[in-house]
Amino acid sequence: MHVGSQQNRTAVRNKVFLGLFVHSTALDELEYLHETAVFVDKSGTIVAVEKNCNEEKVRETVLARLGWEAADVEVVKARGGQFFFPGFIDTHIHAPQYPNVGIFGSSTLLDWLNTYTFPLEASFSDKAKARQVYTRVIRKTLSHGTTCAAYYATIDVPSTNLLADLCLVSGQRALIGRVCMDSDLSPDYYRDASPEASIAATKATIEHIRTIDPALSLIRPVITPRFAPSCTLPLLRQLGDLAKETALPIQTHISENKSEVALVRELFPPSLTGAADDSYAAVYDAVGLLTERTVLAHAVHLTEHEADLVAARKAKISHCPCSNSALTSGAAPVRRLLLDRGIACGLGTDVSGGYSASVLEAARQAALVSRHVAFGPGGEERDRLSVDEVLFLATRGGAEVVGLGDKVGGFEVGMEWDAQLVGLGAIGEDGEEQEWEGEDGGPGGNVDVFGWESWPERVAKWVYNGDDRNTVKVWVKGRLVHERK
Repeated sequence: MHVGSQQNRTAVRNKVFLGLFVHSTALDELEYLHETAVFVDKSGTIVAVEKNCNEEKVRETVLARLGWEAADVEVVKARGGQFFFPGFIDTHIHAPQYPNVGIFGSSTLLDWLNTYTFPLEASFSDKAKARQVYTRVIRKTLSHGTTCAAYYATIDVPSTNLLADLCLVSGQRALIGRVCMDSDLSPDYYRDASPEASIAATKATIEHIRTIDPALSLIRPVITPRFAPSCTLPLLRQLGDLAKETALPIQTHISENKSEVALVRELFPPSLTGAADDSYAAVYDAVGLLTERTVLAHAVHLTEHEADLVAARKAKISHCPCSNSALTSGAAPVRRLLLDRGIACGLGTDVSGGYSASVLEAARQAALVSRHVAFGPGGEERDRLSVDEVLFLATRGGAEVVGLGDKVGGFEVGMEWDAQLVGLGAIGEDGEEQEWEGEDGGPGGNVDVFGWESWPERVAKWVYNGDDRNTVKVWVKGRLVHERK
């Protein structure tokens, strides 16, 4: 059940969350906070974390210290088999492409764009269709625990603005990008008329978002050149200027597959761009689009020099393992980018190149793809991502990628309560699902707990077997935005 309509009712009370909390404290470390209470004020900010705390201690000690009246406090308690986990961050998702999930066939990237993607996106000039799809993708991602999504929209301003409106009403944190593309490599029916028209349309969406969320506390505009080949050089340069002028985040694609990399070299030689070399990253750098606020999707085929440049500019990477596999793009060596270069990385579902809107699915695929990197040519054991590491990418890593590392991704005082309550199924001696001891029932789903597993083992089973049936409740900035009934 989606409960975005209830969020205003739940947003005005202080809240206490009791039970087990699991979150990343480092790339390779999950912390398990048993018998803990987290106190969230009316603004959605964590104001206290109390270990070894029960309801009695909450009532008798902590509420008085905080100056909270018990009647003004909502208590949410995790039951047996449940734990609180930070909300997932989807660092790369194409909202209008959601109807096409799973429909990638045997296409290459460029063929897939022309056959499936561009016709669908162009149809979003129909606002009713846009509302239908955008409403569904927001509800679907929330149901999978995605509290923040970096959305690509379309070139159409009204429907892009609608996506921002719907995210705000639903309570989902979002980056909203109107897609910029004026190159004649894009079809006549779906491209910007000129660089100037593209910039004007982008500014219109930026202004709309600033109107509906003046503090940009939940919704932020993001400058979005689709990818270098879809843009002319004048447009890329003007977008770089706009990014510098506004200090807004930037999102685009880079080095997704080898034919795309070759096309960039052909279209943007250094003699034309003034770049230091003919690499994909150098093109973005030459036009002012490679910055510490830039999110680069895929980065499968970066050269060593490009990786150094991305690290030097402090740009970020969205790893999209499902899409990279589905479109046969390749396997990105993410762990090396993280450890050898210190590049911040998060996970992207890349719907609809990716077949699922679930960041948990992206996490498990990231773990599996890293094993292919490890046993592939030049691979090493150190290329493997662990369960702890992919969950870091899904939360704290993603938060850093989208510029929210100081606000969400963990359970510390001062951070905002973007979280999900996860429930796992208990299996009785008869092999059937049963209620947890002393509890009144729990979720179904595909994760079976027999009772002898440690909590790290239970979390690992969730990563490899879990889905939206295990997502019991979801909050953004302290507001309940999804509840499974």
